[in-house]
Amino acid sequence: MPRNLSTQSLAIGFLIALMVIITRGHHFASIDFLPSASYAAFFIAGYYLRSTLVFVALLGLCAALDMAAITWGGVSNFCVTPAYGFLLPAYGSMWLAGRWTASNTAWQLSSLFKLTGAVLVGSVLAELFSSGGFYFFGGRYAEPTLVEFGARLVKYFPKQIEAIAFWVVVAVIAHVAFGLAKRSVRENA
Repeated sequence: MPRNLSTQSLAIGFLIALMVIITRGHHFASIDFLPSASYAAFFIAGYYLRSTLVFVALLGLCAALDMAAITWGGVSNFCVTPAYGFLLPAYGSMWLAGRWTASNTAWQLSSLFKLTGAVLVGSVLAELFSSGGFYFFGGRYAEPTLVEFGARLVKYFPKQIEAIAFWVVVAVIAHVAFGLAKRSVRENA
């Protein structure tokens, strides 16, 4: 958390954790119609809550949810392989993209291009680490090839980028709405 732990930081951290808890696939609290917020949560946390401790806590939350889903929720452990560790650089890519965006953009319409670019670069890196790690090092595929991996990326990555975009847009809308409300309160005070 930031050095001066503010109510705003706590609220943002709580909402990010809630997003992950509610949407982390196939466990007790999963809401099926919402896309997974995991990658976007790391981007948003990197933007707002730059502390490395928050990154570690969010990693722990995701791992704990996966463990609980497998241990008590009856979820298959198919994805838990030696390649599970590739989630660290995958989530780190999103985290760093969020931090870069916070340091290199202002809340102006022209910054949407930088925001979009950072989300795309972070998402591509995250997908390459996560899916590539699982495909090539997870031990689930007998003879992995770049051609087959490319086909899997084409099949699965659009859904992933759609989920990330959904949550980042929700965060942008919330940021703008709270900013306008705060300005209105100041002007009417």
